[in-house]
Amino acid sequence: MSHDLLKIAISAALEAAKEILKIYHSDDFEVQLKSDDSPLTKADLVSHQVIESYLKPTNIPILSEEGKDISYDLRKDWAQLWIVDPIDGTKEFIKRNGEFTVNIALIENQRPILGVVYAPVLNELYFSSNELGGLKVSVNLTDFDLNNLIDSAVKLPLSREDNTYTIVASRSHLSDETVDFIEELKKEKGDVHLISKGSSLKLCLVAEGSADCYPRFAPTMEWDTAAGQAICEHAGFRVIDWETKEDLLYNRPKLLNNWFVVN
Repeated sequence: MSHDLLKIAISAALEAAKEILKIYHSDDFEVQLKSDDSPLTKADLVSHQVIESYLKPTNIPILSEEGKDISYDLRKDWAQLWIVDPIDGTKEFIKRNGEFTVNIALIENQRPILGVVYAPVLNELYFSSNELGGLKVSVNLTDFDLNNLIDSAVKLPLSREDNTYTIVASRSHLSDETVDFIEELKKEKGDVHLISKGSSLKLCLVAEGSADCYPRFAPTMEWDTAAGQAICEHAGFRVIDWETKEDLLYNRPKLLNNWFVVN
């Protein structure tokens, strides 16, 4: 059953990406500001609609950034749910730097058991499940066969020649606390390489082995991390809640994540 759900989630992400790219390559973003002053584009809304059309027939409830006003009283009894970010990295989308993703995760008893992260401009698809582990494959959006796509994906983490300790951090949300954490790691590790990336690609870089650590001491929401955490965990890494020192959990009363470190 979970393999079927994985196929549905991958299909949803790829079909949403096709619609996103139409807007990305146009001059009509229609950028609005949400109540928290974060940007919202027409592409966010179109992506949400496409993904919802694929996930609704599974009869598993959906928690999406663009449909997030669901009270905990309704959510608390959900043993399973989809957590979706139709476009993670809207600022990167608006900047047209390609570092945005479509995120879909399946949560069971507060833990991510399936994850899909697709970067439409980079043509990079990361996905994972308990059965398959973490995987990565390049996608030709105009011509792909879903079964071949899954079968041709490579296992994560990938081999890496450079052994320099590598930290990946946010391109748009690098807090003072994160800078301090990086400076402490430099004292401990010596030679440290820093990569700046947008969106859930930071989690994926740890999962694929390109980075050793991703510290996040700035606000994120559940839909920012759920899919990436699934991929990290299935590749053998952990997303540790900075307060509890345990794995980050989902479908909590408050959807704002604590700070966390991925390694």
